[in-house]
Amino acid sequence: MTKVVVKNGNVDGALKQFKAKVARSGVPSELKKHKFHTKPGDKRREEKKEQIKNSHKKRRREND
Repeated sequence: MTKVVVKNGNVDGALKQFKAKVARSGVPSELKKHKFHTKPGDKRREEKKEQIKNSHKKRRREND
């Protein structure tokens, strides 16, 4: 459970901090993943695409 303490009545700051903590915990991305059923083949295809994309990123960083 994510908790944030409101200091000096600063609700806006606490809300901003809460949203950041929730985003870092990965809850929104998990909800997005489980919104629809994906077939196993499609899941494997997406994972493979992700691996290729990450390898390209890594290669670009090494070349700089």
